[in-house]
Amino acid sequence: MDKIIRCITSDGAIMAAAIDASDIVFTAKKLHHLSKSATAALGRLLCATSIMGAMLKQSNATVNLRVMGDGELGPVIAVGDSKGNVKGYVGNANCPTEFYSNGKINVAKAVGRNGVLNVMRDYGTGEPYIGQVELVSGEIAEDITNYYATSEQTPTVCALGVLINKEDGEVMLAGGLLIQLLPGADDSTIDKLEKNIEKLDPVTTMLAKGMSILDICKTALEGFEVEVLDELPVHYACGCSKEKLERYFCTLSDEDVRSLADESGTATATCHFCNKRYVFTKDDLERIIKEKNQK
Repeated sequence: MDKIIRCITSDGAIMAAAIDASDIVFTAKKLHHLSKSATAALGRLLCATSIMGAMLKQSNATVNLRVMGDGELGPVIAVGDSKGNVKGYVGNANCPTEFYSNGKINVAKAVGRNGVLNVMRDYGTGEPYIGQVELVSGEIAEDITNYYATSEQTPTVCALGVLINKEDGEVMLAGGLLIQLLPGADDSTIDKLEKNIEKLDPVTTMLAKGMSILDICKTALEGFEVEVLDELPVHYACGCSKEKLERYFCTLSDEDVRSLADESGTATATCHFCNKRYVFTKDDLERIIKEKNQK
């Protein structure tokens, strides 16, 4: 089962969060029939979004991350809730995959190095907070780091990884690590943390060694006293339903509702996040129109 953990140093100077999202990314790959590059890109964004969602304080809050580069992958979108549950999709699931000389997937080529990262936090109480930064690499982790530094002025280190079997494209491991300096951090704290980060293995390497997400946080924060804030199970969770679609249809005009139907009079909607199909008969559409006009 996938988990996320959040820790803080006892002096309140550093926050660290780590996630094992191997099942989440495996599920996303299966749902969307993703190529290796699409799996790596969406997997990284799902890991980051889960961590950022779990950092939200309001129980009904959500965070939406959208990476829009000039590569063949198209938009990469992930949505997370305050429990760390996530869902996502990409524009081009069949995006070609290229590799660096070291054998790692060239995610930047798929995403594109020119574009923007949008972050929207909806707290469920009025207008959402929206931040946008230009992409710095298209590799996702560096772009998240840049977002925090540029848009929120929070010194952040972000590491994300998806380990994929080169032969069959299956997801073997996926995870992430997010470290942030808090207002109590001084120069000695920063120096110690930087030295730790320099010798840190990639997240998937640490997971492959059998390290737990707590082990990963403690390794990143070696030399500090670490306190666990919380540990949560996390899932790929969509939450779509026929009832939610009907509520959306009720916001349309009668003419627009009827125009959803094909020649046979049937309307079909497919969820972007889980590919579940919903079918509405002609009678369903007329019932929706009648009910919305009675309100």
